[in-house]
Amino acid sequence: QIQLVESGGGSVQAGGSLRLSCEASGRTSGSALMGWFRQAPGREREFVAVITWIGANTWYADSVKGRFTISRDNAKKTVYLQMNSLKPEDTALYYCVAPRGRPILSQMRSRDAYDYWGQGTQVTVSS
Repeated sequence: QIQLVESGGGSVQAGGSLRLSCEASGRTSGSALMGWFRQAPGREREFVAVITWIGANTWYADSVKGRFTISRDNAKKTVYLQMNSLKPEDTALYYCVAPRGRPILSQMRSRDAYDYWGQGTQVTVSS
């Protein structure tokens, strides 16, 4: 069991920045990566970014590439999502996610690949 707790959400103006944090606890050693999904009202949850604990390999959704940066602190079991140049369409509830093991690449961007989800932290971007 892995527990994930997000923080750092808030309300910002378009063009602003925000950094989200997600701290993991519990049995985390078997989980190869952590990342972020988001869900806007009336929309499906969508993949945002992930990072592997070993190697710090990263993958991003096209919609955030170049604006968001995911990073991790292995000692703190924490991942971060630095969000720059925020747009109103980034408004969503952001969820920290982790799998039990190692998702295959073809499923990495699917919500079904993840077993553990945080409660979410709200990001609101106003124009």
